[in-house]
Amino acid sequence: MKDQTMLIHQGEEESKYMNAVVPPIFQNSLFTFASFEELDEAFSNPGEANIYTRGNNPGVTIVEEKIAKLCRGEAAKMFASGMGAISAAILHCVKAGDHIITISNVYGPTNNFIKTYLKEKFDITSTYVEGKQVQDFGKAILPNTTLIYLESPSSVVFSLQDLEGVAKLAKKHGIKTVIDNTWATPIFQKPLTMGIDLEVHSCSKYFGGHSDVVAGVVVGSKKELDKLRVNEGLLLGAKMAPFEAWLILRSLRTLGIRMKAHQDNTYKILNFLENHKLVGKVYHPKASDYDQTDLFQKQMTGYTGLLSFELKTDDLDKIKAFKNSFKHFKIGVSWGGHESLVLIPAVAYLKEMSKEQFDALNINLGTVRISVGLEDVEDLIEDLEIALEKIDYTRH
Repeated sequence: MKDQTMLIHQGEEESKYMNAVVPPIFQNSLFTFASFEELDEAFSNPGEANIYTRGNNPGVTIVEEKIAKLCRGEAAKMFASGMGAISAAILHCVKAGDHIITISNVYGPTNNFIKTYLKEKFDITSTYVEGKQVQDFGKAILPNTTLIYLESPSSVVFSLQDLEGVAKLAKKHGIKTVIDNTWATPIFQKPLTMGIDLEVHSCSKYFGGHSDVVAGVVVGSKKELDKLRVNEGLLLGAKMAPFEAWLILRSLRTLGIRMKAHQDNTYKILNFLENHKLVGKVYHPKASDYDQTDLFQKQMTGYTGLLSFELKTDDLDKIKAFKNSFKHFKIGVSWGGHESLVLIPAVAYLKEMSKEQFDALNINLGTVRISVGLEDVEDLIEDLEIALEKIDYTRH
């Protein structure tokens, strides 16, 4: 099956639930057994048996099967949030005293988890690299390096890492690789086919698509996921709730169609921004001056609606006026939903990291991040035009 067909039909056996076209929500905490022998068999295979919803739940399993298939993985494990999935994947690959290599523009909470939490709790050290060249990672490898954590495209500036090249380097040194593939989604990028070990997603973004669910997922080989499901899954307990899984199941049915719509809207907004006199650099893999186009074409088949651009002002009052004048773009964190959002990343990052870390991101107070939603694109462009007029330095 092609991706969109698979997202509708994979893992659904209507005969198991009275031929309902949509699977029910299995809103139960435990599962009972008809005999001692059935219970004994279930505990012999806890990774697949339905015993307790902290472990497995039939509705959650359907979603995991769809996502694993879409990513070209063998198995998936859902979590209660994107950070639940990210922290589980990282903890799966490291132990006390190890070393992690990641990129400078990694997602803020991931950065805090690696740099602060793991260092303080387990003496796990980290090295941050630009990551645009494979040798950036090679030069950072230490004898105790056990994980290279990727995010391609990266946060805010959307730079790429050569996934196939980094995967080969890591395997040569016996190092695990994990990638946050939330931005591209498996519709436009399939890292597991390029040799990456584990793929993580915040399902709150495009997988959910309606800004009504918080969830995460880890995808990889059955061997890795069997271990992760028991250790970082069952023991840490950040389980996926049946209702949230059902919401994601609903959303997956339209994922391919929605991604095409996000892409179409984004193309027109990119063109508008790049030709506006009050906009400086635009950060997005489809921007006209993007310096990694060849790599983008090699490992991605499309692009999504999260992008950044620089305002041609550092006047805080004008930046505030710009941000407060939107009608359709809502001010808010997160992204990937049906609605368009605007955020000044510096507001969050300056509270989450040191000035040294912030400076390494190569952004400033005038950097704007927008998530292009599914509204009529002409309305979104008009909204941007009106907001940009607020910083026109030629007006008095």
